[in-house]
Amino acid sequence: MNPDILFYIIKLAVYGLVTFLAILLMSKLRDPAWMSVICGFLFNYAGTVCEILIELGILSKGRILLFGIPVISLACLVIPALFFMLGFIIMLCKR
Repeated sequence: MNPDILFYIIKLAVYGLVTFLAILLMSKLRDPAWMSVICGFLFNYAGTVCEILIELGILSKGRILLFGIPVISLACLVIPALFFMLGFIIMLCKR
């Protein structure tokens, strides 16, 4: 078995469990800070799925580049981090 495939299977399983638990937590919490952190986990899973689809050749990276980096790959990396930062900023402002 190719180590990359095993890595993607483990990554999908772990992020899938984290996403499932985040959805369960979302139904119990309505705090904007926690909702942002949970959205970060959801977008992290979606980014992982998108990366796997690109790696398998089902999706293309696209022709739009930003500083030589495909925009889709950049978005998969940056969007979850933005939600985490937003959640932490909201938590800091509340105190």
